[in-house]
Amino acid sequence: MKTIDLIYFNAGGGHRAAATALEAVIREQRRPWQTRLVNLVDVLDPKGRFRQVTGIAPEDLYNKRLAKGWTLGLAQELKLLQGMIRIGHASMLRRLQQHWLRTEPDMVVSLVPNFNRALYESVASALPGVPYLTVMTDLADHPPNFWIEPDQAQWLVCGTERAVEQARAMGYPDRRIFLTSGMILRPDFYLQATSDRADERRQLGLGPQQPAGVVMFGGQGSMAMLSIAATLPDVPLILLCGHNRQLADKLRALPARAPRVVVGFTSEVPRYMRLADFFIGKPGPGCLSEAVQLGLPVVTTLNAWTMPQERYNAQWVRERQFGVVCRSLRTMPGAVRELIGRLPELRARVATADNRAVFELPAILENVFRASAAAEDGPGGLPPRSRLSTATGEKPVDKRWIAAAAA
Repeated sequence: MKTIDLIYFNAGGGHRAAATALEAVIREQRRPWQTRLVNLVDVLDPKGRFRQVTGIAPEDLYNKRLAKGWTLGLAQELKLLQGMIRIGHASMLRRLQQHWLRTEPDMVVSLVPNFNRALYESVASALPGVPYLTVMTDLADHPPNFWIEPDQAQWLVCGTERAVEQARAMGYPDRRIFLTSGMILRPDFYLQATSDRADERRQLGLGPQQPAGVVMFGGQGSMAMLSIAATLPDVPLILLCGHNRQLADKLRALPARAPRVVVGFTSEVPRYMRLADFFIGKPGPGCLSEAVQLGLPVVTTLNAWTMPQERYNAQWVRERQFGVVCRSLRTMPGAVRELIGRLPELRARVATADNRAVFELPAILENVFRASAAAEDGPGGLPPRSRLSTATGEKPVDKRWIAAAAA
């Protein structure tokens, strides 16, 4: 049985969600593979030294910023992070090489940005011939050095034509690029509702006639939801706060003239989305794709506070006419009124989407296994798959293996 390592981290939550969704579908399809979820932070910092020094995990620091809504300036901080990654490249490479030598996966699938150079080079040098894929969990790349790294004999899985164009522009041949029909979503977003929607809405205090919105800013919530709720006192809202208990408490205390349903962390996000008529939230690739999958037109924002890697997502909404994009929370009421006035039209547009990405991925992995095996057994043969010495970590990779993988 072949082993596939799915690489994730907990910054934002979407990367782990994509990894666990893919793992679930591989299991449901009864593929002859063992999957392992690998938290990149645990590999790079197994003793938790960052937490010991700062008192907080690096992922938690990022997530707290999302919860507070402190996203202004992240474009500059991203450059700083990428510079630190380049400085620490040699150290990360050695630690990753040692990890692969201990665990020996048959395939490595990255669902994280920024670290794909170190991840790829460590796999190629420690385990020559083992295929490496990057599955983008954003609708498009934010170059340079975010998702797509140049000059790597690897495979890329893209969820939009825009991402495919970016991969080609970086020199990737079409045989190295796979286009899926969207972002990876959990399988429960594809299940049919088993309860009576009108009855559930009634139990929650939502009227049968007036359209209700579901507001969500990822698993960490965001204090921006307070401003949204305050500016929409006459609109029924379901507010999904994730792990942000402080936000949930403040929302429950906020006066409103329309029904409000405040929900803390829940595994029933699809259920609450099905009870709504439209979606309000940040332009995250996961939450936008979840809303569209469940037939909800969206209201989102695009401004200086929008994280740089999510700015294309708002453009994606506009291009496909899946909802309304506004400039700020101040203009949110007008955007919501516009959406409600165009609800039948926008619902029809959203209904044209057909995202089956999570069910397409296992077949892609199978194709990569076959391509990798064909490279090993191809004409002319290949040298033995020499691996790094565990003792020294210095044995170079045979370049003919890299060339064969790129063929």
